[in-house]
Amino acid sequence: MTEQQLPAWADPSVSPATLDPQGVSRRGLLRRAGLFGAAFALSSAATARTPALAAGDGRPGGEDPHLAYLVGDHHVHSVYSHDAKYTFSQLAAAGAKYGLDWMVFTEHSNFGHADFGAALEHGEILRARAENPRQLIFQGLEWYIPAAEHCTVFTAPGPHEVDVLTRFERAYDGKLLAYDKGGPADADTARNEAHAVKAIKWLARQRRSGYVDDVLVLANHPMRLGIDSPHELRNWRDAAPEIMIGMEGAPGAQGAAIPGWRGANSIRGEYENKPSAQSWPGYPADAYLTYGGFDWATATVGGLWDSMLAEGRLFSVTSNSDAHRIVFDTWKNGDWQPGQTFDSTGRLPDPVNTDTPQPGSDFWPGQFSRTHVGVTRYGYRAVMAGIRAGRVWLDHGHLLDGLEVRLTRERDRGRGVTLGGRLRVRKGEKLTLNVRVTTASRPNPQGVVPELAHVDVIRGAVRGPVADRDTWKAPDTRVVRTQDVSGRTGTYTLRIPLTAGEESFYVRLRGSDGKRNGTGYLGASVDPHGPVPHAPGDGDPWADTWFYSNPVFVDVEGA
Repeated sequence: MTEQQLPAWADPSVSPATLDPQGVSRRGLLRRAGLFGAAFALSSAATARTPALAAGDGRPGGEDPHLAYLVGDHHVHSVYSHDAKYTFSQLAAAGAKYGLDWMVFTEHSNFGHADFGAALEHGEILRARAENPRQLIFQGLEWYIPAAEHCTVFTAPGPHEVDVLTRFERAYDGKLLAYDKGGPADADTARNEAHAVKAIKWLARQRRSGYVDDVLVLANHPMRLGIDSPHELRNWRDAAPEIMIGMEGAPGAQGAAIPGWRGANSIRGEYENKPSAQSWPGYPADAYLTYGGFDWATATVGGLWDSMLAEGRLFSVTSNSDAHRIVFDTWKNGDWQPGQTFDSTGRLPDPVNTDTPQPGSDFWPGQFSRTHVGVTRYGYRAVMAGIRAGRVWLDHGHLLDGLEVRLTRERDRGRGVTLGGRLRVRKGEKLTLNVRVTTASRPNPQGVVPELAHVDVIRGAVRGPVADRDTWKAPDTRVVRTQDVSGRTGTYTLRIPLTAGEESFYVRLRGSDGKRNGTGYLGASVDPHGPVPHAPGDGDPWADTWFYSNPVFVDVEGA
């Protein structure tokens, strides 16, 4: 693989006059973090393996490093997926256009993919890495989880990346094993659930043995069908917490409900399903909707995501495009040659341009949904280490240029800990949550300069492992502060006082453009102005944008 180069916005040899406004803004953030130039260049620190769960080591005060945030998308489909449309090069070019530093191609499992497509795509990825060394291109897979929905699986570049993915696909994919063919009840069998856990453990062994340098797994669109039960999410996490590190907080298909586009019943994320015989029966009917474009499991304060965080263990959320078919795009699938099928080629024919908009629900990678990962160096394994450590925040509609979060003890002068980290404190100790916001400095791809209206602080008690692994509620989690930031521009810091009580706890952040708010799913006492579902067919995503951050944990001594 050609030696990786810094992206243009981070490369001091590239004149700032050649950068677009987004690049100029990001260069300023990098300078502010003290990581510009050689301090951010590739080094052994970028490729060193990060120990599992190394986001916090329990030291009093905390000295987490200054970070630069790389923007990416871990869920993208090309002609190597049976239901997608675009070439690899079209999608890579779109990611570059919309400012992505990294992206993961996650093609659907399929016999054609395992037999032909994975190797064919790998050849394209190797060429892309050589021709554009400023962009980080990962190869992955969208795994059909036995007994459940889908997962992103991706590896670090290396000589065995394709071998691991295809061996995993053949041995553990629910679709290839026909585990989804046994009737509605079959998705809930103990056999299938056990096979999913076995699969994750197998991936972890490939990492531990050094056969691949790294591998990560994230659950995709968990509430779209309601078949990812709470106990399954916990079982996957517990099988290998060093690789099964989170879930999509917001699905792709964010353009599905643009008014007048797909139909009167359309919902953002294509969350248009009802409970089925395969669905876990404990989910309410409202769980099958998106809230401000976010999955119910993430958007509900005191809900499923919080119930997992309340165990005191990191579980990250992300956002991505799930790009298959782009809204308002005029390309259509090409025609097959006689006798060819996806199973015989592993690749769709190249798309053909037309003059007519084609059906679609998605945005290009980076056009609307973005996942920001905190790193100290630029490189593939640095991105994976940052995701594993939980140094992640996400936004829609390019709502923010930057977000930096630090939790510090009042009596310390250290840097404190950041997203995904742990701070050890005494009972009753005074803390400060430092939130540095950099507002949007330019029009987003819709031509609008986004404006952040408020920042919410969400706090939850940490009670340890739950007795009922199917619980989806965290009754002691709620919004504890809302900061009105309407009209503020540029970079500013919110200093929010917190006090450690008798129990360990975590805090996380959320905010929006303030255009669509209402009482949260679990009531006004928990979330007085959270995201709400839109009316069917009336979900303009650009008019309802949010950011979310991963949590910071606070371990209270003696708790």
